[in-house]
Amino acid sequence: MIKPRALDPGARLVLVAPGSGFRRDEFDQGLEEIHSLGFTPSYDPSVFETRGYVAGPAAVRASALHKAWNDPDTGALMAVRGGYGSMQVLPLLDPVIARQGRQPLIGYSDVTAILSWLCFSCGLIAFHGPMLAGRLSRGADGYDRDSFLRVVCGRSPVGELAPPGLEVVRPGEAAGPLFGGTLTQLTSSLGTPFAFSPPPGYVLFLDEIAERPYRLDRMVTQLAQAGVLARASAVVINELPKCEEPGGRVTAQGVMADLFADFPGPVLMGFPSGHAVAPAITLPFGASCRVVSGARPCLVIEEAAVE
Repeated sequence: MIKPRALDPGARLVLVAPGSGFRRDEFDQGLEEIHSLGFTPSYDPSVFETRGYVAGPAAVRASALHKAWNDPDTGALMAVRGGYGSMQVLPLLDPVIARQGRQPLIGYSDVTAILSWLCFSCGLIAFHGPMLAGRLSRGADGYDRDSFLRVVCGRSPVGELAPPGLEVVRPGEAAGPLFGGTLTQLTSSLGTPFAFSPPPGYVLFLDEIAERPYRLDRMVTQLAQAGVLARASAVVINELPKCEEPGGRVTAQGVMADLFADFPGPVLMGFPSGHAVAPAITLPFGASCRVVSGARPCLVIEEAAVE
């Protein structure tokens, strides 16, 4: 995997909107947080375009990404919001431009589509991290500042990440490159030229929000039937916020525990990244990691994600 260039103090953080539009107040609050981190926010006026439920025409959104990658003054790219629309831009993106730019791209949710494209079509490490809407706009309540800065700025491994509430579903220890994202996006990519296609021995991170237990079952079953789970050495699942069945008769956590009951490697649940209840931790997709269960379950990032 190619490591992007580290984000240095004062660097220009370019804001892009590859998916849906956003509220202007959250955008402005996010700008304040970027300044407080010591970075300089920057954006093309096209970031404010809207077309129905997406942030302007796909060609405009793709052009904004290319413009940021082509600009040597770009330190990193950060998505403003997820929603829907990132998969529309994939056929329009040029992997050569992304590889030559070598800047970190940060996002989650719908942006999973572009994170996977960067990993598998470009060979670049990508960053499952905070966006402006709902994360940076809330300050320290919305995202974990320490992991964000260490992952995108640090030239040494982050090491052990052991957030409170992390539970062991299946015991064991396993290592491999970390890949994943929002379960909905991973499954919707299958059968396309941009399919989620991790190598054997990888560690799978699953993020989801507001999907009822039977839908989680359907999507995990699809990953299994597509052979994606068989290639994983370990699985780490987020907190699954708002995924409970109305009335609580069936729980998301219980369904996921059943689905992974016979998984041959370690499975952890409750890791706050992406759609997180706790401040969201930033994860480098494509970096080597280790999953450890036991009395203190943790995810260990074993290599620096930037250089």
